[in-house]
Amino acid sequence: MLEINAVRAGYARGADVLKGIDLTVAPGERLAIMGRNGMGKTLLAKTIIGLIKPSAGAITLEGKPIGGLPAHRISNMGVAYVPQGREIFGDFSILENLRMGVIGKPGLGLEHLDQIYHWFPILRERHAQRAGTLSGGQMQQLAIARALIGRPKLLLLDEPSEGIQPNIVHEIAEKLATISATEGLTVVVIEQNFEMVEILAERVAFLENGLITGESPTARLIADPELITQNMGL
Repeated sequence: MLEINAVRAGYARGADVLKGIDLTVAPGERLAIMGRNGMGKTLLAKTIIGLIKPSAGAITLEGKPIGGLPAHRISNMGVAYVPQGREIFGDFSILENLRMGVIGKPGLGLEHLDQIYHWFPILRERHAQRAGTLSGGQMQQLAIARALIGRPKLLLLDEPSEGIQPNIVHEIAEKLATISATEGLTVVVIEQNFEMVEILAERVAFLENGLITGESPTARLIADPELITQNMGL
């Protein structure tokens, strides 16, 4: 599904933060990328979705090159992004936010709205409510729903557990794992909270100083948590 080969990238006029990322994500796989703050996780996400142009290397989606393409083109090829901090439109209603998820996507409207409401029933109950009045967990569900309504092939999430109560973290992780399994959705989640990772991800890649320094099946990390500490350089 997603192939990242020797990718280097950085912010404008700065040195490369990503120093040769190699990563493969299979169709339908659920992968977590873990690492300490400042290691390049969010930069990697922005490079995949086209907000940052790689300075070297290649990124392909289903064999088609996407590295360096504009974000809207990558989105229309089937990649959806839930950014850190959610970035919903607080003055818009829930339904209006969901409409934003299909703007600019040829041939897509709200025909999948019932499916979204099935996955996230709180959004149906409060569809007319102003999004800025929702709780943190409800806002995150809305941000994920807005990404999913465009029927992506690959869902990329950046720190989705941030600022959310543990029971809601578990609920969202379980929901995403179910959606991935039933819909064949490929998921890449950037996350430091292992409580979400252990439910959602099948495999974990560790990013340190701009490089993938290790990978492990999630089950192995659950059995031996010390491996997380070792791989994250804690």
